[in-house]
Amino acid sequence: MSEQDDHSVDPALVRELATILNDTDLTEIEVERGSLRVRVSRQKEMMAAYPQMAYQVPQGAMQQAPAAAPSPLAPIAAAPTGPEPGTVPSPMVGTVYMAAAPGAKNFIEVGQDVSEGETLLIVEAMKTMNQIPAPRSGKITKILVENAQPVEYGEPLVVIS
Repeated sequence: MSEQDDHSVDPALVRELATILNDTDLTEIEVERGSLRVRVSRQKEMMAAYPQMAYQVPQGAMQQAPAAAPSPLAPIAAAPTGPEPGTVPSPMVGTVYMAAAPGAKNFIEVGQDVSEGETLLIVEAMKTMNQIPAPRSGKITKILVENAQPVEYGEPLVVIS
């Protein structure tokens, strides 16, 4: 065996190492054979640990002039710590419907008083219409979704104060 053969990389070895990475959920593996060292690594994708949240951008907000970039020494505003109190999240992935049928009156409007258990809207999931009840009595202060909008699990739907 010549010196050049000692340093050639065996593609089957690289494939085997890559298979081990996938099977064991490792991010890096290294093997040394004589003077040859082979390391195979991959970047692990970050999986979202929290449900995805959609935020409604006020109409016209994108047309405003961009704000000046903060200076490196300027304090940075704290990010929101969680959903607004009284927020009703979607209990499932599906499509929101604001009324019982096309052309019918919406179940709720901003400013309307609702009673606990009253239907706020419908989320269609897998061809099943699921009525979403008010978890408590109060006044509808915000409606955060539009008719026929797809929603994710945990996505804010309405705010009841």
